[in-house]
Amino acid sequence: MIEIHPTARISSLADIEDSVRGSRIVVGANSVIDSFVKIKPAGGRGDLVVGSDSVINSGCVLYTGNGLEIGDQVAIAANCAFAPTNHEFSSRSIPIRSQGFRPSKGGIKIGNDVWIGANCVFLDGSAVGQGCVIGASSVVRGRLDPYGIYAGNPLVKIGERT
Repeated sequence: MIEIHPTARISSLADIEDSVRGSRIVVGANSVIDSFVKIKPAGGRGDLVVGSDSVINSGCVLYTGNGLEIGDQVAIAANCAFAPTNHEFSSRSIPIRSQGFRPSKGGIKIGNDVWIGANCVFLDGSAVGQGCVIGASSVVRGRLDPYGIYAGNPLVKIGERT
């Protein structure tokens, strides 16, 4: 089920797949989904919810997986990937694609007023506090403090918004 607020702007070049698993995709008021954004139900039954006044720029890939929540007034730069799911891979005798998915680590939650630089990757279990800034090309997993400034791979807290 796809719910798009009437004031949201979705590029005609965005690709939003409807779920056959019952996941919801919700885009809030005044939010923007740019061209070449891919939204795909995969690896779980979680919902994808984008709050109001948020922008997801070109080339981003968002999987519903175990759930993806993006708050209000979030700015996401180009080519970011959000993967709230993870393949099982423990058995050598079974191809990875045939092993299914690992248990959820809680999906991905992005707080309000967050700025995410280009080419970032978010893994299952990421929880980004309100007001965070994430530097370009960072790999995010785990919990980030509100108003923290983070960058890198591995991710390091490099400052705080005051």
